[in-house]
Amino acid sequence: MNARPAIEPFAIHDSVIAPGTRATVAIPVAQQVTGLNSALALEVFHGATHGPCVFVSGAIHGDEIIGTAVIQRLLERLSPGMLAGTIIFAPAVNIYGFVAHSRYLPDRRDLNRSFPGAERGSLAAQLAHCFLTQVIDRCALGIDIHSAAVHRYNLPQIRIAAGSPYLSELAMAFGAPIIIESPLRPGSMRALAADRDTPMLLLEAGEALRFDRFSIEIGVAGVLRVLAHIGMIDADDGLDEVEVPLRSNRSSWVRAPRGGVSRRVCRSGDIVRKGALLARVGGLFGEDPEDLVSPTDGVVIGHATLPIVNQGDALFHIAEVEALDHVGEHADSIVEALAVSDPPFPAAPLLDEDEVI
Repeated sequence: MNARPAIEPFAIHDSVIAPGTRATVAIPVAQQVTGLNSALALEVFHGATHGPCVFVSGAIHGDEIIGTAVIQRLLERLSPGMLAGTIIFAPAVNIYGFVAHSRYLPDRRDLNRSFPGAERGSLAAQLAHCFLTQVIDRCALGIDIHSAAVHRYNLPQIRIAAGSPYLSELAMAFGAPIIIESPLRPGSMRALAADRDTPMLLLEAGEALRFDRFSIEIGVAGVLRVLAHIGMIDADDGLDEVEVPLRSNRSSWVRAPRGGVSRRVCRSGDIVRKGALLARVGGLFGEDPEDLVSPTDGVVIGHATLPIVNQGDALFHIAEVEALDHVGEHADSIVEALAVSDPPFPAAPLLDEDEVI
């Protein structure tokens, strides 16, 4: 019997990581106004046996920090010795926005519209180029973690490009409450990865500048299921036990009919029927309230958390779902339906926007 070839050390930037070990790597990106270098911070787990290379990234938008919390907990749950393959963790890709609590870089560019970037381009282009060459081009799969914008909350949801059976399989393994088939945006990491035939899952969960327990637990459990599904860790991927997530390829925003103060009736995760009351918006004294109703049958996958609204503000994001009648019996929300399925990594109840950890 032929012996399997020995595992080679993993080389990245100026680091060489032995099999079954981990290392923190800081890759210089650009010089700051202080004259000091800023760096892309990575934690690399190089497994003891052969397997694929995968990246898990957070805070490509600097204020979307839920991925940072997910990665921290994955670092506690995993060890290089248990891995078949290599994982590159990037907890704060946009370190500039992360420090400034901002979605953008100091040059006001959106990093997730700046790929593939350029070595001598704008600051955003340099950072995009660095992440592409040092991380994406080394990997066979990526999991990128986002959240809603400031004053908004997103129900944990996996977004994938349409038409890929393998991405659908990975999204099912992840086990988020809903899978959204979302088009690729020019300059985004997902579009770049698709051009390079690198499968990528995008998790949207929670609220900018906030950690919430439900989003974190969904993220951690989902990444672990995917790693198990592709054979990187010895664990159950949960596909035999978890209910089939809902799928949607169409969604709409419902906007405030007037300016004033909103009294929200529904929140992310709620199942709604066409005409269902979502909120009431009245004046400063509560006068002349107007009802805001759902334009379709579906699931609330995002909501505004700030009750003070201008006319036209987007208050609810509703995904249209064809199989709505098949969501768990007597369940009023997707979160309850998910809990009924008794997944191998159980999640806490959905928290209100002010219940943070």
